[in-house]
Amino acid sequence: MKKDKMKVLLYLKKSGLDKSGKAPIMGRITYERTIAQFSCKLSCDPKLWNARESRLNGKSREAVATNGKLERLLLSVQSAYRLLCERGAVFTATGIKEQFQGSMQSQTTFLERYDRMVEEMEQKVGIEIKATTMSSYHTVRKHLQAFIREKYHTTDISFGQIEEDFLECLQHYSVGKLGYSQGYYRKMALVVKKVCRLAYREGLTERQMFAHIQIERGENKQPRALDRASLDKLQALTFEPYEVELETARNLFLFSCFTGVAYCDMVALGREHLFTDDEGALWLKFRRQKTDTLCRVKLLSEAVRLIERYKSEERSMLFAPIVYSAYLTQLKALQLRAGISIPLSAHVGRHTFATLITLERGVPIETVSRMLGHSNIQTTERYAHVTPKKLFDEFERFLSFTEDLQLSL
Repeated sequence: MKKDKMKVLLYLKKSGLDKSGKAPIMGRITYERTIAQFSCKLSCDPKLWNARESRLNGKSREAVATNGKLERLLLSVQSAYRLLCERGAVFTATGIKEQFQGSMQSQTTFLERYDRMVEEMEQKVGIEIKATTMSSYHTVRKHLQAFIREKYHTTDISFGQIEEDFLECLQHYSVGKLGYSQGYYRKMALVVKKVCRLAYREGLTERQMFAHIQIERGENKQPRALDRASLDKLQALTFEPYEVELETARNLFLFSCFTGVAYCDMVALGREHLFTDDEGALWLKFRRQKTDTLCRVKLLSEAVRLIERYKSEERSMLFAPIVYSAYLTQLKALQLRAGISIPLSAHVGRHTFATLITLERGVPIETVSRMLGHSNIQTTERYAHVTPKKLFDEFERFLSFTEDLQLSL
């Protein structure tokens, strides 16, 4: 026999106004001729209540907050109803009420557990985690909340409401609607799996969700480097006196192009990392933050001039600090001003050093790998673009080598 649908009605108990004139919001569950009433633990001004929509009118802070809580409450009732149906036992409206009220008392929502995870991670910043890593978690949270609002029409959801197609829908939302890459979706999906794994360990959910789901990485884009013409355009830029920050960003990027130093290492370089060899040449010697690999880079004259320009007795660092987000913004402006087709990013300078400054000039890839601080030479091979000039030079070298060879048959 087909069961009747469960219905929930929200209404105001106008006979129970409190001292401030607010009426308590009540709920009524109807299922198979049984009825159960419950208190929503919320109240509102009767003038704001929309009986037809069972919501508060307007977009005030109170209305938005209360409506959000009502949405979560209704979703919890639906979740309790589905759970009882899955068990196959006979139940009434009172059973639904008791099930959802019991879960609501100890329920931690998805984003609440996400926020607690972030708080725990922030305590390790500077010890095990970098500050820049945390910014990505905050950005992912904004995207997840926007996705939840679109899919569930609420600001947060319980773990019981997360269904098997959650990640699939998230992929359609992030890649299909927002246009993000598969790699960025993967980052969000892995965070979702991490939160669900923590919730399962703490008993917040009865099953470990998405444990066996593998997230595809997507296509790995080859690193991009500047060609000689683009690098020359960037070096030829001139700046007005008020464009100090833009010029500083350009010079830091050029330093990365001429040394291969990553942004996080570049802003941490101090005088103690400079060394002079027996021939009077200046070297950089430091350990990469990412891999803890020792890097030794012989400084080209362009890099030495940049160090001399920003040298100051007031600080021990070689360069004045610049916020990473501001640095990326300035790079976009520099790309437009110089008319460069390749989007500038902090890592493009590192790629340019590997390709244009070293490999194209005949530096062995093993040496380049050591200068870049790679723990695996296969990583360097991804940086090692075969430019047309290098291909031409290698072919010319091959022809000159085979010039005097004779074939004997």
